[in-house]
Amino acid sequence: MMSKLASQSKLTTLKLDTQMLQTLKVQTVALQAINDFFHNKDFIQLMPVILSQITDPLCHSVHEPQIKYLGQDLQLTKSMIFHKQLAIAALGCEGIYVLSPNIRLELSELKTSGKHLLEFTQLDIEMRNTSAHEFMSLMEDLIISIIKKVKNSYGAELEKDGIKIRVPKKPFKVYRSWDLKKEFGNEYGKQISLQEKDPFWITDFEREFYDKEDPDKKGHYINYDLYYPYGFEEALSGGEREYEHNILVKKIKERNQDLKAFELHLDLAKKALLVPSAGGGLGIERLIRFLTKRKHIKDVTLFPKLPGEKVEF
Repeated sequence: MMSKLASQSKLTTLKLDTQMLQTLKVQTVALQAINDFFHNKDFIQLMPVILSQITDPLCHSVHEPQIKYLGQDLQLTKSMIFHKQLAIAALGCEGIYVLSPNIRLELSELKTSGKHLLEFTQLDIEMRNTSAHEFMSLMEDLIISIIKKVKNSYGAELEKDGIKIRVPKKPFKVYRSWDLKKEFGNEYGKQISLQEKDPFWITDFEREFYDKEDPDKKGHYINYDLYYPYGFEEALSGGEREYEHNILVKKIKERNQDLKAFELHLDLAKKALLVPSAGGGLGIERLIRFLTKRKHIKDVTLFPKLPGEKVEF
């Protein structure tokens, strides 16, 4: 009986949480702004992929979210990177977007980061025959339109709680990762985020094999991360994509990864069915955390699941 009453009390507390209600109002408006923005750009909205034989390998270690079904090994989506590339090639449209649930079973030490969840929603975008510069410009327009809509809808309400909505202007600042690393060390992202007052870009990261390597500068990449100011750090990660079979195979081998794990993607590349594209993934919960200036990402979702903690509900 006591455990049942405790559970009821917890749910009652959730219902009476006015700060969470305010946060979810902001989220609702932000999601509307996202859909309106891409609708006006004639982008095609896809439904998310939850199960697949292939998903993002990521450039950092996680516990792999895998299940078996009818004797087949399947993975829960860590991001729709491969599905986006296939879709943009197959549909022949200019751009696609999807609000994609992601499962990333992060290691326990990230529990206190304030920005990691085991499950979250990612706005995944991909554009055909697009340069990094063009994609970054579009994302700046998107961020500005979201912030403007939130400010118009809830700016006064948020300001009563000491949360000011600042609308940035284009173009956003751009930093190179190598330059920042020399100045700040490995924590450069956090350090420069604390110094800035508007969103900004960091470019040129050595990471996943599908990010395009600069043909003129070996070891440098045509990719980018969008960062929030005031210490809120990474917002979006993306880049131009590799799509040629021989280059993909070379880069997978360089990273000591298993070619068989990506054979579906490699087969498409071998048949020349992939096309040049650029894209990125924007974390929705991180966006809402930045807009509402919440201390921890668990404060922007009703049912947070954190690294290193048991799932309760």
